[in-house]
Amino acid sequence: TMRSTGAEALLEALRREGVEVIFGYPGGAVLPIYDVLFEAPIRHILTRHEQAAAHAADGYARSTGRPGVCLATSGPGATNLVTGLANAYMDSIPVIALTGQVATGFLGRDSFQEADITGITMPITKHNYLVKEVKDLPRVIKEAFHIATTGRPGPVLIDLPKDITMARAKFEFPEEINLPGYKPTYTGNARQIKDAVRAIAEAHRPVIYAGGGVVISGADEELRALAERIQAPVVLTLLGLSALPSDHPLCLGMLGMHGTAYANLAVTEADLLIAVGARFDDRVTGKVEAFAPKARIVHIDIDPAEIGKNVRVDIPIVGDAKRVLAALLEQVQPAQHVEWLTQIETWRSRYRLRYDRSGGVKPQAIIEAINELVDGEAIFVTEVGQNQMWAAQYLRLKRPRSFLSSGGLGTMGYGFPAAIGAQVGNPDRLVIDIAGDGSFQMNIQELATVAGYRLPVKVFILNNFYLGMVRQWQELFHNRRYSAVSLTSNPDFVKLAEAYGIKGVRVTESSAIKPAIAEAIATPGPVVVDFHIEREENVFPMVPTNSPINKMLGVELE
Repeated sequence: TMRSTGAEALLEALRREGVEVIFGYPGGAVLPIYDVLFEAPIRHILTRHEQAAAHAADGYARSTGRPGVCLATSGPGATNLVTGLANAYMDSIPVIALTGQVATGFLGRDSFQEADITGITMPITKHNYLVKEVKDLPRVIKEAFHIATTGRPGPVLIDLPKDITMARAKFEFPEEINLPGYKPTYTGNARQIKDAVRAIAEAHRPVIYAGGGVVISGADEELRALAERIQAPVVLTLLGLSALPSDHPLCLGMLGMHGTAYANLAVTEADLLIAVGARFDDRVTGKVEAFAPKARIVHIDIDPAEIGKNVRVDIPIVGDAKRVLAALLEQVQPAQHVEWLTQIETWRSRYRLRYDRSGGVKPQAIIEAINELVDGEAIFVTEVGQNQMWAAQYLRLKRPRSFLSSGGLGTMGYGFPAAIGAQVGNPDRLVIDIAGDGSFQMNIQELATVAGYRLPVKVFILNNFYLGMVRQWQELFHNRRYSAVSLTSNPDFVKLAEAYGIKGVRVTESSAIKPAIAEAIATPGPVVVDFHIEREENVFPMVPTNSPINKMLGVELE
């Protein structure tokens, strides 16, 4: 009977869970773990900041569908993971965070590099553990992966005191998991499904509103089949983008604050709204009393806490999106809705996304050029701000898990490290980070990571020398009082890339957009392209906070 150290047990348990890679940053409290990692079969990617390790684990998880793992030392190492965990929690992403902790005898004494990380992260993890017995480690790992990846996924943190990782015990990996208090519901209630089938049969103006849950559950084929069978247009949330190909005739793109006008009009006029894996977020609904005012609402979600949280629901169905849609497809009859789809097409041609093509380099033109050159065959990651909304509006996506973006938390600095995680998880795919000059600088040190591992991430900076989204709000709602948004002291991003041994390209003319993108894609290894865009370009349409979503700035309704 081999007695292994806690660190050895940890890595053996991770290996049995199928972990291939850990994103991390070493320190004193995790030295025993790093000592075993030195010759373990698990790859370690050294980021340059723990927040980047958390975002990389998140990007790995979103792009592959497998849980991402990050590792940090105690104290500041652990607290640096907090934003990444909050981000994964809001967007339902399975991340396992392993943190070092001071030895058990030093707990609660304000010891060097001590922080109560289980206490700190309780509201932003699905569950967390402080391991106090070395023999518990294999079981805790198995439970953590089960909790993170089942039901509504989310991050789980495991805090590992240094003496526990050094102590020895017999390695026993449990065969099964016994968590009596945790039983997610996967199969929808049969009566509720019948009610939904009847509601669909009675509807004249149905709309399907699909969110991140469709991507998470792999329900894209079922979504498409239902939309085609009942001839219902589909509106997508930011995290739902990629659940239906952008060029599908029934796809109306994103709805909500910066959604397409035709998506918002469709929801406003619908008589039936079928919400699947979406949570009626405030960026989607606008003024909640005026959201889908004419519609009966069917809400399909795996998390019962989401149903009825923001809007009243007529037909709630708790269950996994893929299974519930499959059950609906067994009973739902085909329908036409010719008048409704004609109305939708009228809106679509009248209110298509448009921008003024004159003047300097236009960010929308950059996204359109990416579409032409890449044709959806990439994993797109965004930062947060105007860059994110232009990407959401203009990118043409082909397959699920190809659009990675920070939704619920809106985390600046997410995109670049998430792109690293996506590239590590998908070594043969093209990974593009659509960045803003503000957001990119929040984790800019990760240029060292892509340089060191030769990760061929392409960073396209939409650089307006402003915190663009905040400036847009100040222009529209604060009389152009541009308080603390000017970034005129930005570095020369091309020189900066070159300082890391990375290719940098600058674009200041519209004619150079396509050649620069083509060059970046053709260049092996990482590339940074700095697009100097029109400084005060705005994102439209825009629904002001707490307005109905059919009241949009930048759209003249007829």
